[in-house]
Amino acid sequence: MTTRLFFRAQRSLSLKTLALAHPSILSSSRSYISEMRRSALKDNLLRILRTEITYEFEHRSPRLVIYPTNIQSIAAPLENSNFSDSRLNPGSFLQSPTSFDSFFVEDNPGEQWIRLKRKYGEAEDIKIDATMFDGASPQRLPAAAGGEVEPRLHISLIVEVSKGEASGSVLQFVCSAWPDSLDVEKVFLVSRGPAAALRPFMGPHFKELDDELQAALRSYLEERGVNDDLAEFLHEYMENKDKTEVIRWMKNVEAYVMK
Repeated sequence: MTTRLFFRAQRSLSLKTLALAHPSILSSSRSYISEMRRSALKDNLLRILRTEITYEFEHRSPRLVIYPTNIQSIAAPLENSNFSDSRLNPGSFLQSPTSFDSFFVEDNPGEQWIRLKRKYGEAEDIKIDATMFDGASPQRLPAAAGGEVEPRLHISLIVEVSKGEASGSVLQFVCSAWPDSLDVEKVFLVSRGPAAALRPFMGPHFKELDDELQAALRSYLEERGVNDDLAEFLHEYMENKDKTEVIRWMKNVEAYVMK
């Protein structure tokens, strides 16, 4: 035992003497170990990312939702494409619907919202800015379906009705889109130009208005295509967008790590 300890001490002393005599050897050794460690961490991160991408693609891949009567699309199903190449872009597999009813859909990859636009009559422009899912409320399923609590996802909308630059103001509606319905939360006028108020009066909450006025304002929106069908479309659209953006995000992180 004593002999073994003696040889260990002697070896340690020899290494220290060698390091003092040749510091570049010790420095190179440390650099090599550090580089190996960085490489191992990078490879592990890439492996995990690719595993997650494969899982998302196989189990949660975006799907094409078709509304034969009111959606125009030239989409190709993502699931029929080869996604094994780490350089492939999810956007090359799935093109989302470009229109719904009379609305044109503007969707910039990587952003958390979309815009819908349409003309109404000769003078009106309708613009809708819709977020991705930004909240949820619990909803208990019927007993026949197991009675479990399932989240009811929420999308925020700002609907703008404009009558041209000359009008000097626009009518805005703040709305909530649920999977099967659309609720109005607020209605107010927004002035344009230098005369616009910094903190305009937003009006009462929609549900505080007279029932007849509420019904008339809902009819006003429905006449312009802002209705429960639109809410259903947005939920289908955002479900796909959420999946696509998750895959896109992981692919971007993977590409950055690989540089």
